[in-house]
Amino acid sequence: MTKIAVWCRHNSDNIIGIGPKIPWHIPSDFRRFRKITEGEVLVVGQTTYESFPNRTLPNRDIHILTLAPEYEVSDKNRHFVHHNIKDFKDYEGNLYICGGATIYKLFMSSGSSLLPDVIVDSKYMGELDALEGNKIDITPCIELMEKNYKKITPDYEQENVLTSLWVKKGEFVDQEILKKIINIISVNN
Repeated sequence: MTKIAVWCRHNSDNIIGIGPKIPWHIPSDFRRFRKITEGEVLVVGQTTYESFPNRTLPNRDIHILTLAPEYEVSDKNRHFVHHNIKDFKDYEGNLYICGGATIYKLFMSSGSSLLPDVIVDSKYMGELDALEGNKIDITPCIELMEKNYKKITPDYEQENVLTSLWVKKGEFVDQEILKKIINIISVNN
């Protein structure tokens, strides 16, 4: 199993959201996310899940980690509810960890068996949209990434977003996964 965290953060303050919204709209970032996660298994929190159009993303299985005891999903065949991060400890396949901040922080701080093997780190370099709500950042995740991971690609720039790939120090990572992601992030789409 390979665990891949995929995030886009604001460069200067590591903000990934304001309230339930992403405070920028970059079409190429959404396309890159779609290409990286298409056909894959995603893990998201309830707020992130509810931000997807019609609470779904085509051609993906989605695991929603929530505290809501009887949470209802939009597609019972492809969407699955979990109440404990330990459900993913012995997961057999690849997992794409796709937010929000609580989910990233849980995976980054719950021990080596849940720590992502690969991080797709995208940094938005522009100004944040003026939105109402709490600013949501992933600073603890960035600090752990800079300490425990090694950057293996340059920053690829598109539409004011710099994207690079990081791998956990001292760990073998599936080369096919790395090649796939590098091919996606290195091409302007």
